[in-house]
Amino acid sequence: MADPYSQSHLLSIRNLSKRYGNLTAVDGVSLDIRPGEIFALLGVNGAGKTTMIGCITGLISNFEGDIRVAGYDVRRDYQITRQLVGLVPQELNFDGFFPTAETLRYQGGYFGSRGNRERGDRLLETFALADKAKANTRKLSGGMKRRLMVCKALMHQPALLFLDEPTAGVDVDLREELWSYISRLRDAGTTIVLTTHYLEEAENLADRIGIINRGRLLRVDSRDNLMRTFGRRWIEVRLSGTVPRDLVNALAEYVPETPAPDRLRITFPESAHHRAGEEAPVKRLMLALQNAGLEVETLEGGRNRLEDIFREVVHSDRP
Repeated sequence: MADPYSQSHLLSIRNLSKRYGNLTAVDGVSLDIRPGEIFALLGVNGAGKTTMIGCITGLISNFEGDIRVAGYDVRRDYQITRQLVGLVPQELNFDGFFPTAETLRYQGGYFGSRGNRERGDRLLETFALADKAKANTRKLSGGMKRRLMVCKALMHQPALLFLDEPTAGVDVDLREELWSYISRLRDAGTTIVLTTHYLEEAENLADRIGIINRGRLLRVDSRDNLMRTFGRRWIEVRLSGTVPRDLVNALAEYVPETPAPDRLRITFPESAHHRAGEEAPVKRLMLALQNAGLEVETLEGGRNRLEDIFREVVHSDRP
């Protein structure tokens, strides 16, 4: 019988369930995370994301199923797995009366490296906090505190980093800065699991995406495959005259709409671009317009985003 825990996976979860009385927070989840990837775990509030992270990182130990990090069991080999895992939780978890640099040194001490000043100084430099090294953490801005949380989680150089809503409540500029830092961490070899309500964040950063709802993992796929499978494109033209009914009927395959008397909009799946031996929808549209003798005054197009796909998958799981 094959070993279900492959050495090619940094994190392996098998049949994970966690119940609180009659509430099943996580329901039979199995998942593998590959080394060096950014994996986005998406779900609405209460879907089970934070509970899953708690089970993996050791904050929750009473659960059903098995979890291994680099082949080590998170309950039996917890002293090893907690060295391998870093966590940036949603809530701030440092003492506001300690200086910034001292906060990192104390954090390193939890993992046997309290004296590693150089590591802390490098992190403060990387995350643009070096000039705040002697400042008490309570005096940092909200964005600086979020960056310090990431520095804390990285002090013991974990192989697997969990970011639980890392950009919640921060402004647009800081969010983009943190995206850049996250990408650089991945490029440096850190495997990252990200939970976020900003679907744009997952769309920009993630190599693979998992969608969880009511404790169950509904779908795991690469970002590109999700877009191909569930993606929709649209083209809208404004004509020099009224849209004739014959034109609408000729494009019935593409769900045509007439938002205004002189406008025609077609919607079609992303996969329609890749079907061998078929004319592309845009070409079909332009030929139909030409055959009808209609002039195009404006043409616009676009595609649905990950947010739309997320809604579609979650709504299909409604009881």
